Amino acid sequence: MSVTETPLRAPRPRVSRSRKVSNISLTLQGKAITQAIGLGPAGRVEELPLPEIVERYSQIGSEAELTRLQGAITRALRQIEKMRDRLVGLPEEGREEIATLLTVYERMLGPSRLTRQVRMRIEEEGLCAEAAVADVSEALALQVLRTAEAMAGENGGQEQDANLRLAGEFEEIGRRLIRNLTGVSYRAFSSLPPGSVLVAEQLRPADVAMIDPARIAAVVTEGGGGADHTAILLRALDIPAILAVPNLMAQVTEGDMLVVDGHLGTITLSPNETELRLAREAAQKEAKEKRTFGRLKKLPAQLQGGEPIELLANLELPAELPMLLRNGAKGIGLLRSEFLFGERDDLPDEDGQTTTYRSIIEGMDGRPVTIRVLDWGGEKGRACMRRLGLAEQVADGDNPALGLRGIRLLLRVPDVLETQFSAILRAASPADGNTAIGPVRILLPMVTSADEVIEAREIYDKVARRLKRRQIVLPDPLPPLGIMVETPAAALTANTMAQHADFMALGTNDLTMYTLAVDRADSMVADRYSPLHPAVLQLIALTAESALRAHRPISVCGEMASDPRVVALLIGLGLRSFSMNSASLPRVKRLIRTLKMEDCDHLRRHVMMETDLASIQSLIRDFAL
Repeated sequence: MSVTETPLRAPRPRVSRSRKVSNISLTLQGKAITQAIGLGPAGRVEELPLPEIVERYSQIGSEAELTRLQGAITRALRQIEKMRDRLVGLPEEGREEIATLLTVYERMLGPSRLTRQVRMRIEEEGLCAEAAVADVSEALALQVLRTAEAMAGENGGQEQDANLRLAGEFEEIGRRLIRNLTGVSYRAFSSLPPGSVLVAEQLRPADVAMIDPARIAAVVTEGGGGADHTAILLRALDIPAILAVPNLMAQVTEGDMLVVDGHLGTITLSPNETELRLAREAAQKEAKEKRTFGRLKKLPAQLQGGEPIELLANLELPAELPMLLRNGAKGIGLLRSEFLFGERDDLPDEDGQTTTYRSIIEGMDGRPVTIRVLDWGGEKGRACMRRLGLAEQVADGDNPALGLRGIRLLLRVPDVLETQFSAILRAASPADGNTAIGPVRILLPMVTSADEVIEAREIYDKVARRLKRRQIVLPDPLPPLGIMVETPAAALTANTMAQHADFMALGTNDLTMYTLAVDRADSMVADRYSPLHPAVLQLIALTAESALRAHRPISVCGEMASDPRVVALLIGLGLRSFSMNSASLPRVKRLIRTLKMEDCDHLRRHVMMETDLASIQSLIRDFAL
């Protein structure tokens, strides 16, 4: 067998043609990961391909190859343990994110399908350990990538992202084992000068674990994307980062001055004096703002008159939990449970769901958690539904968004809904038989009529009775069962809905789409999509009024909640609870604390008198300037 590899090459010495500050700059575009600005000289870290395996079959016998494989696994576990030791000096959020990923790696190195298949290929086919590892890790990664591609074609969303991450995990463990088998070690980033912008063709999650945020000004790479593990970890470390920059390595030389703008997703190469000065001023302003946000986290979200406002966060994946807490969320207003279903070849069982929900509830340390049951159908999750044996429920009509989806789908497959209800109730059960681990609520998606709520509640109550017969202690009273208001039908019948739902959550993204008959992903009509359209605002006002009249809690969990000025309008409409992406929480809280109730009411009166969208947008844009 013959292999050669140098995985990470140290930065090249700076050369005389290095461009630092000039009168001619070049702007590169990529995928912004962290909304922050960083600047500094480029520190290139280059990676060469994995070694070519020339001799695939063993010359020393299967037993010896299995011994070599076990030695590589043992070394990989020691390497991961050393990475854990390095986490002590990282920010708490980044430490938790990376620790979670390292746990995944450890499981893959244990009795997993990857290691089982590698051993089988060695024993049954006589492959050398390197060839077996390469074949199996590539095959498993390709398998989940094909699933991800199918989901991309059918708008798979979170499921697609989860499969992409899983493929990366298989590839990473395969590379690590091959390096250990061939004696090729990793290179750290410690040789980069302090304040450098790390420039790489590709940055893997294990590489991020070796980054010291105090030494690296920013990170830019040619590969990667916004939903992979690398991106999640970089966000957790709060490092300015832009990934997926085309032709990056061919254009950036060691020592080049770079300005990395995570707001715009741009890298300015060789900025001129004016660009450099503005970038430094912006970075200083951001640093000051972060210090303000740090103090703001401890302050209550309330208007100047003392009226409390509830600021919650939406959660896509458990890995985002540290970021949510870092930004001061007082709870989870919308936990999207689809991530549990996306990576599997079968439906998740009750025990597995219970464990996942409980870990999230416990992680919120007594803060409220609202779990939305599976929201599939239409264009969402179609490939997964077929794979999980739900092909008969997949809509193949001309308008899948108007077909079998959300609660309609779940009522057609009640076993799926019953399992999820049971898992959530068990997860919310008192841990010691006396004390609940945290307030939990359950959301039904895409409700259009009261009979759907009634039928779902009958299933919910039946599940609760079944659990009690199993001597499982449940919260008393049971977690509230609420509805997403994301169709005009639900909004227009909100008075009736309020008689059957314990609470309501306005999903303004879908509500806008269905009200305006606009798919914002369609470039031909995307300019027609606006949640500030008078029709959408009227439906929001009607729903809020109905909920308040019936004394039902109501929140907003669409993108409208992420815009501080729009939140001021929504407060004027009577709403007091908002759930958003966690990055928006500090800015929304900052504006809220400057407002008086009369400011919000004044904005409401003026906006609701307008019938022209452009005028409404102007009123919102100019508010609180």
